[in-house]
Amino acid sequence: MSFTAILKGTWTDFLSAVQFLTRFPVPSQPYQPDSLARAVKFFPFIGLLVGVGAAALNVLLVPHLSKLPIAFLLVLYLILITGCLHEDGLADAADGFGGGRDREHILQIMRDSHIGVYGAAALILSVVGRVILLSAISPQQIAAYLISAHVLCRWTMLPLSYFLPAARPPAPNHIDGQGARIAQLTTRGTLVAGTLVSFAIVVFALRSRSLAPILVAFAVTLCSALYYKRRILGVTGDCFGATCQLTEIAVYLCGAWIL
Repeated sequence: MSFTAILKGTWTDFLSAVQFLTRFPVPSQPYQPDSLARAVKFFPFIGLLVGVGAAALNVLLVPHLSKLPIAFLLVLYLILITGCLHEDGLADAADGFGGGRDREHILQIMRDSHIGVYGAAALILSVVGRVILLSAISPQQIAAYLISAHVLCRWTMLPLSYFLPAARPPAPNHIDGQGARIAQLTTRGTLVAGTLVSFAIVVFALRSRSLAPILVAFAVTLCSALYYKRRILGVTGDCFGATCQLTEIAVYLCGAWIL
């Protein structure tokens, strides 16, 4: 394969990751069965892109607003720029695991587009919690925590997709079953490289404060992976979104924690 072809393929994979995880305007990429699996390696970089955007917005708002309105607008930006992708996963996972009797019932509930009590409660707690935690982070540290949180929460998809199988096969229409498109399709090289790059970004951003967010992200990923494996024998797209949201909140909590 020529260098030009490799470069073109890499760029296509990057655009596929942007297209899947955000609402940034990029040229639409044609569907290919393995396009999402190839794009996984760029997920932490998309987190960096989202986090830098939030940090820049914070800089613009600081001279004009107090901490609580800024936190609200930051969360609003994050919701809009990702198209509620991870919020949707969190709500569906909360409904499924909260109300499901067994594996099949959990998967059935998660496939349902309607939101239930567990999902509504999870969304409210997620939005309110992020606003409160962001408003509690030191103004000098908030940019670093925004960047770190969004790199780490996208990083969680790498180990989850490397270690866990799909809880259900892909749907014929390719609309459902997004988790099956990457489950156990992430390579060891992607996992190792993505982990090193993600942690390096966090260390650069937070310096001496980087250990707690990294450990918390690792703990949330490990606990959620074990839980998904026990309850549904694998992972779904909603599981990825739920772990992503929980990790983001956990990293903000590290920033708001008073030592």
